[in-house]
Amino acid sequence: MTASIAERHQYILTRLREQGHITVIDLSRELKVSAVTIRKDLKYLEEKELLFRTHGSATPNNPYINDRPVNEKEKVRVSQKQRIARYAASLIEPKDSIILASGTTVIELARQIRAVDQLTVVTASLNAALILSRDPLIDIIQLGGMVRKSSSSIIGPYAEEQLTNFSCSKLFLGVDGIAPDYGFTTTNALEANLNKQMIEAAQRVIVLADSTKFGRRGFSRICNLSQVDKVITDNEVHSPFIRKLEEAGIEIIIT
Repeated sequence: MTASIAERHQYILTRLREQGHITVIDLSRELKVSAVTIRKDLKYLEEKELLFRTHGSATPNNPYINDRPVNEKEKVRVSQKQRIARYAASLIEPKDSIILASGTTVIELARQIRAVDQLTVVTASLNAALILSRDPLIDIIQLGGMVRKSSSSIIGPYAEEQLTNFSCSKLFLGVDGIAPDYGFTTTNALEANLNKQMIEAAQRVIVLADSTKFGRRGFSRICNLSQVDKVITDNEVHSPFIRKLEEAGIEIIIT
């Protein structure tokens, strides 16, 4: 028996709550109706403000991210960021040389770092540099250039040029969005360019991202999935996102 319109709509919303992301192709197959019918269903549900449509899929929240000041973002999902940061800090080894990008989870990582031997940190984050400067065992290289006020971090070609002279073991990268079909993104084009240079300067790329970043995308792409080694996130991330990242060869750590 074919599902009614109301039953289809309820099925779509239930699947969306469970998975955080659904595609037209999957819904068409599962409900045994055409892709045209599913698109009409999604359009209707979007008009009722129950979901957001994207290219061939839907998400429960607006997938496109607006830039917000760092002091505002620091107040959101604090406990999740602390857990992510604690695990990330445990990956830092004695005499390591690391890169810290920018973002609130990266700032939290700076608070969690306890150097047991000499540590070198290259960073774009002004807040992270200030926090780490209190530890006598940490040498800090603050990248120079234009200050992006919303994130209290450095961006621009001068910082990018500096990174060409460094080779570090790990990059800890904060992102604004993770879309399996698009990659890792941020809201600022200059920050994305700097992040790309950081990736080139690091042997391993570790992304720190709470579960709200999955299924979303910022204005500028940093990199595709194949360029990231590990993602550390919280336990509220939907399993389909985990599977897609693991299929791309990324190690997922859930805190």
